[in-house]
Amino acid sequence: MKNIAIIPLLITGLSCTVTGQVKKTPQMKPQVRPYTGNRAPLYQKPYIELPLGAIEPQGWLKTMLLNQKEGATGQLDKLYPLVMGPRNGWLGGDGDQWERGPYWIDGLLPLAYILKDTALIARVKPWVEWSINSQQPDGYFGPSRDYPYEPGIQRDNSRDWWPKMVMLKVLKQYYTATGDQRVISLLTNYFRYQLKQLPTFPLDHWSFWGRYRAGDNLMVIYWLYNITGDQFLLELADLMHKQTFDFTEAFLHSDMLRRPGSIHGVNLAQGMKEPLIYYQQHPDKIYLEATKTGFDDLRKYNGMAHGLYGGDEALHGNNPTQGSELCTAVEMMFTLESILEISGDVSYADLLEKIAFNALPSQIAEDFIQRQYFQQANQVVATRHTRNFDVNHSGTDLCYGLLSGYPCCTSNMHQGWPKFTQNLWYATADKGIAALLYAPSEVTTYVGDKTVISFKEETSYPFGESIRFTLSTGKKVPSVTFPFHLRIPAWCKQATVKVNGQLWKEVEGNQVVKVDRTWKSGDVVELLLPMQISKSRWYENAMSVERGPITYALKIGEKISKVTNDKDPIEYGAAYYEVRPATPWNYGLIEVPDDKLQEQYIVEKKDSTVSYPWTLDHAPVLIKTKAKRIPSWNLYNEMSGPIPYTMTYGLETGEAEDVILVPYGCTKLRISQFPVVGR
Repeated sequence: MKNIAIIPLLITGLSCTVTGQVKKTPQMKPQVRPYTGNRAPLYQKPYIELPLGAIEPQGWLKTMLLNQKEGATGQLDKLYPLVMGPRNGWLGGDGDQWERGPYWIDGLLPLAYILKDTALIARVKPWVEWSINSQQPDGYFGPSRDYPYEPGIQRDNSRDWWPKMVMLKVLKQYYTATGDQRVISLLTNYFRYQLKQLPTFPLDHWSFWGRYRAGDNLMVIYWLYNITGDQFLLELADLMHKQTFDFTEAFLHSDMLRRPGSIHGVNLAQGMKEPLIYYQQHPDKIYLEATKTGFDDLRKYNGMAHGLYGGDEALHGNNPTQGSELCTAVEMMFTLESILEISGDVSYADLLEKIAFNALPSQIAEDFIQRQYFQQANQVVATRHTRNFDVNHSGTDLCYGLLSGYPCCTSNMHQGWPKFTQNLWYATADKGIAALLYAPSEVTTYVGDKTVISFKEETSYPFGESIRFTLSTGKKVPSVTFPFHLRIPAWCKQATVKVNGQLWKEVEGNQVVKVDRTWKSGDVVELLLPMQISKSRWYENAMSVERGPITYALKIGEKISKVTNDKDPIEYGAAYYEVRPATPWNYGLIEVPDDKLQEQYIVEKKDSTVSYPWTLDHAPVLIKTKAKRIPSWNLYNEMSGPIPYTMTYGLETGEAEDVILVPYGCTKLRISQFPVVGR
């Protein structure tokens, strides 16, 4: 095979060769794109990210990405020309020089190469080419004009570290898709520039963002080290870690996560990866413990049923009417993806799916143009109104619109689904393949002694319980031996794994199992993950209802109206959509013992093959149960009022009624954290 790029993978002092994706083009034979694990002395990761394009979405997931292509991701320069047009500083113009252009490309580029869409790739290339060609003799790259950090405030910030961190992620992805060696040269020169400049101009010299978000920079430093082996990169990594906000100390020895207003919500979502990123160079268990403690405390003091937390700008507790920012959803997903391959910890994959299958689809409309800035776990009115958020943007934060709330999420929302797709499958350090997240897809990669294989994953997950993997090896490969890693979620009490129709093993949840055998083309692995009704407790002892990775919410009729925006500057959009309830929402679920949950909550499965399942009309699974209205629980400040404490003695309620619960991601209005009332 010609033109195969090989990169050595050094694991604990042993040298082996690992390569990746087969890239298919109409006129060319398949070409191999390389992937790399950690080079000594870095810690041996159990899982290794595959090159961009190795994983192809299928089913509903492909619909999500195609909607992005036809929606804002594919045409944001037309929809948002004020910032994303030709005057953008990352195209050499005199417009926005900061994060918004790189944010958009950080989602558009992986979308383009995952879909292998030549039109989208052509849209991406000017941004990549300008960035590469912008490098100066001292190693700096990017815009070099000063620009307003805030309206009316001019400051010397053209070399702010933070916006370049986003473009570093873009260039890394571009290299894995294309092998363009100019990226390696640019990053090497830029990181030498950072090593020289950071002692004088630290991460927080121009703005505080870089100090909290430098984990993104650090991970690209290690990625480059694995390719080049340049020792100065490890020196730079230590320096960058020292200048980064100390999340390890904060998680283990401070009250940061228990104190409202202590940290910006998106800074937290991005920064939580840094201890485990740095762990690769200094594998001290303190970084593992700190990360685990951080996530546990975040859930306990700020968590909500959709998988995220109260952070309507700053951290703001766990009242289900507090907001959670769209940027938080996509950045937390990327953080979890980044630490999953390092830790191999099933809990991070479980949380990642919780966010992806609940918070993310509820906050972005089907057309992938209208989106919310904040969402609420209990959201019964989405209108222009000032609420009890840390920051309000003229009251439009809950409204659906391209630019409502604040436009940073308009630029940043695009990375969610493409990067989720990119992390469905991993190569493994033991020369196998791993499925750690589940969605319909197909992967092509190398296993064993550089043997090309493909797995097709057929499933209606996260709604369905079965996943079918079919192996293809090519006509010239009679058999190949490798381990196939499968994640068993913690919520699954007992999973069943079959190989070619025969029972291989029944296994408990919260682990990764390895099917290690000699395989042949056409082999089929079937994974059954039975989904039982379960419940979780939240603020004021309220209860959420879950089935598998999905949280279920009250089905509320939606009355949607379009509002012409004549109150805000043009940057905040010409229109937005308000949503009001058309049916009652103030229900409490009826108390039921744990051993009666399956009887009280009746699952009704509908069509699980719909191309877009995230709407009320197309919800693939419904849950029917009994509930009582609570007359004293009314609207307050355009929100559901203070939630009654579960099982308050003497709480007045109505008669028991039949209600329907639907997947959280299908809703624009919802109650997902319910008070529980007596029978």
